[in-house]
Amino acid sequence: MFESEIYVERRKKLKEKIGSGLLLFLGNEESPMNYPDNAYRFRQDSHFLYFFGLDSPGLAGLIDVDEDKDIIFGNDVSMEDIIWMGCQPLLKDRAAEVGVKVTFPFKKLGEVLNNALEKGRKVHYIPVYRQETAFKIENLLGIRSEKVNKYSSKALIKAAVDLRSKKIKQEIEQIEEALDITYEMHTTAMRMAVPGRYEQEIAGTIEGIALSYGADIAFPVILTVNGQILHNHYHGNKLQKGQLMVNDSGAESVMHYAGDITRTIPVGGRFSQKQREIYEIVLNAQLKAIEFTSPGRKNKDVHIKAVQTIASGLKELGIMKGDIKEAVKAGAHALFMPHGLGHMMGLDVHDMEGLGENHVGYDEKTKRSGQFGLAYLRFAKKLEPGFVLTIEPGIYFIPALIDKWFKEKKFMDYIDYKKVGQYRDFGGIRIEDDILVTDKGHRVLGKPIPKTVEEVEAITAKE
Repeated sequence: MFESEIYVERRKKLKEKIGSGLLLFLGNEESPMNYPDNAYRFRQDSHFLYFFGLDSPGLAGLIDVDEDKDIIFGNDVSMEDIIWMGCQPLLKDRAAEVGVKVTFPFKKLGEVLNNALEKGRKVHYIPVYRQETAFKIENLLGIRSEKVNKYSSKALIKAAVDLRSKKIKQEIEQIEEALDITYEMHTTAMRMAVPGRYEQEIAGTIEGIALSYGADIAFPVILTVNGQILHNHYHGNKLQKGQLMVNDSGAESVMHYAGDITRTIPVGGRFSQKQREIYEIVLNAQLKAIEFTSPGRKNKDVHIKAVQTIASGLKELGIMKGDIKEAVKAGAHALFMPHGLGHMMGLDVHDMEGLGENHVGYDEKTKRSGQFGLAYLRFAKKLEPGFVLTIEPGIYFIPALIDKWFKEKKFMDYIDYKKVGQYRDFGGIRIEDDILVTDKGHRVLGKPIPKTVEEVEAITAKE
């Protein structure tokens, strides 16, 4: 955890933003795999981590804004717990490490909240993503579990987004710690990309690298020779020479800050001419988008810069045609890049997405588009110093989508479907890095991972 002063300051700022009432943060519980005592690796709720810092199950945090009081609810271990888990610090001592002076047994939480509700006080909570947490809120506040998120606090959502969006120095250090491990994951995958090897061998190895550092993966590994499937978690294919392997993976630091990198690797060590041409377009789009990233500029404009670059490159190959700016404005490029340029990143790999993308990536001045492709841009609003986001353009040839658009005769003025047909079995290419917005511009976080054609070919399949 960070120094206690950091958590104290976070809670202080949160109180100032909310003004009155009680702010409830429920930590996560153990999640059983197949029976109660056999659990998945524990992952604490990110909002609880941000404001209260303690990384263990069975806890709740309560901030009383009116009385300027912070409380942690939880139970000290019993002798039976000690037999199986060993001795554990007392809750009051752990709470003191994050600047909280008041602790109560967990059963006291219901009583405290009931007293507040009887006095007509407002209890704020954020949207939940686990059913068990919804049931807790139902028991504590009397709100039916299926309606819990409907009554979550918009004020608390806005305040949490405002605070968590801007990363402090210590948070950036944690992200870069995750990226140090992510570097090892990606360079190892490059060296392992040899014909005859199965995807699962590489995916398992790089996940093991994260675990070997005492860390974890920030999200399930995407590693596939079917890169046209954007979030493909199937790892059963055998690599064949000449294929492209997309590796979208990242470590999560010990303190749960995420890294998220994508590289596209030629199986066997060499790009074909056709692969090199598409790869260079994607890389050019990424480099231009990174260079365009600066405070005060809308991330939507960075996205448009990237897709215009992609469309221009595809026009040079004869795949697209016509006026490129008009093609992008109409959304014709989305046949080849149907997703947004990137997302915020921090304690969550898609940072705070559980609060709702529109709360995180949009505001009163920036509304979400309904256009296919652009509608999937998770983060569009104005960039500010301290924001960390991914920049991950790609080009994909998705046969089902190509067939659908051709049948519908969509964008015939901008797309040469006969030429596109020559790429039906191409797959996909994506290149991703993590970017910090600074006072004057930006900084690419982490140790540089090979991404030029020459760099990738120099390391790939050199096991």
